[in-house]
Amino acid sequence: MEKDFTQQLAQDQAMIEEALAGVFRVEERYADLQEAMEYSLLAGGKRIRPVLTLETCRLCGGEPELALPFACGVEMIHTYSLIHDDLPAMDDDALRRGRPTNHVVYGEATAILAGDGLLTAAFEQLTRAKLPADRVVEAVACLSRCAGPAGMVGGQALDMAGEGRGMSRPELEQLQSLKTGALISAAAQLGCIAAGGSGAQREKIKTYAQALGRAFQVRDDMLDVISSDQELGKPVGSDQTNEKSTFVTALGLEGCQRLVDELTARAVAALDGFGAPEFHIWLAESLARRNK
Repeated sequence: MEKDFTQQLAQDQAMIEEALAGVFRVEERYADLQEAMEYSLLAGGKRIRPVLTLETCRLCGGEPELALPFACGVEMIHTYSLIHDDLPAMDDDALRRGRPTNHVVYGEATAILAGDGLLTAAFEQLTRAKLPADRVVEAVACLSRCAGPAGMVGGQALDMAGEGRGMSRPELEQLQSLKTGALISAAAQLGCIAAGGSGAQREKIKTYAQALGRAFQVRDDMLDVISSDQELGKPVGSDQTNEKSTFVTALGLEGCQRLVDELTARAVAALDGFGAPEFHIWLAESLARRNK
């Protein structure tokens, strides 16, 4: 069973990689802007967000291929956020996915523009979906809301404001729900929207994705303590270096593991009523055990 899901994940990832590689292929190129955008966009990674879009579309009875522009848009926004997060004014990281960060290679100005370009082009991708116009409009509304000041950007602002001081668990949960959880939630919701899913399905998917996103972040905080630069492909211990409060500082490693297990169970329970949720269950359980 697990082998089948691993193969399904690999097929989704291959479809996403091919689509992402073609996004700027026919664009006119200006200086090293597009090269910098592709440097980060095509650097690999787990592609969890776009996979969620494709597989949730399948779960809700749609054709995953039709959701591919939505999936690409989500990944482009995620990539832009990583480029900007790594900047000296933010986390000042020199390594991402096992190689130098964008600003280290192209300079800060080009890195900022590469992020800006990916963010803007992401919404153009959504409009290319061969889906009914009302679904495209709803997808744009969902993604812009989850990626903007009421979502991911707001979470990054809270993250920066929290440096150098202790944060309570409720504060950490709010930060996570915005900075990491909102875009993961958007990715799953976009799959439901692409499939023309019902309001009830979308609410269940939101519950699943919110629990999945929080478990993902808690596990990420754990890995920043227990993993290595080589395994993660980025510097470990950066949270401590930047004096950031994390779930590990609030709960300890054992408390974090209990929380990951609880959240994963909550995500799985939210899938009750779907016809074939096995991939989503496997994904949640795999992410809870991940080492990188």
